[in-house]
Amino acid sequence: MDAELFPRAPCEIAPGAVHVPDWLDAREQRELLEACRAWARPPAGLRTVRTPGGGAMTARQVCLGWHWYPYGYARTVVDGDGAPVKPFPARLGELGRRAVADAFGDDPARGPAYDIALVNFYDADARMGMHRDSDEKSQAPVVSLSLGDTCVFRFGNPGTRARPYTDVELRSGDLFVFGGPSRLAYHGVPRVHTGTGPPELGLTGRLNITLRVSGR
Repeated sequence: MDAELFPRAPCEIAPGAVHVPDWLDAREQRELLEACRAWARPPAGLRTVRTPGGGAMTARQVCLGWHWYPYGYARTVVDGDGAPVKPFPARLGELGRRAVADAFGDDPARGPAYDIALVNFYDADARMGMHRDSDEKSQAPVVSLSLGDTCVFRFGNPGTRARPYTDVELRSGDLFVFGGPSRLAYHGVPRVHTGTGPPELGLTGRLNITLRVSGR
């Protein structure tokens, strides 16, 4: 993206919730995209998540380390092909610890032991309703990384899906970390801006990589 008149700066959106723009450089974005493409292949590949009520999420998902399904975790794709979940890569754990250190000024060597990755793919019509990441036993910060198209990320509060909330523009390479008093805040993606990703990345749509600590 061309240089901007006013470069974007890190910003605390809510207590314990920090947005760090342009955190991943172009090389890191390319490497992460190639890894996501490999993880998306079957078995235990990209799938459509269905809710207990019979609805379907519009963002498709693949899991690493632990398989998430509404509303729990398993070691196999219990709501898909039944294959064992792909292992959680050590490099994602290192990325997660570095992300927390950069967001909060912590020591990366003492960071959380991340062991779950949820990779969500958003096409032009995909959305994510307001929800909380509450199926983990650990309250370690959640790390969110964006690749491809820009989205509107709606970050709310722990008490309700309704206001107050803040809409944040997340672009390719951006980091968003939320923990502490914001760990259980409701959040969602009401909009993806099609065709806004870096052309050189070669991604049509948006990928979101969310890192969590299971506590299991």
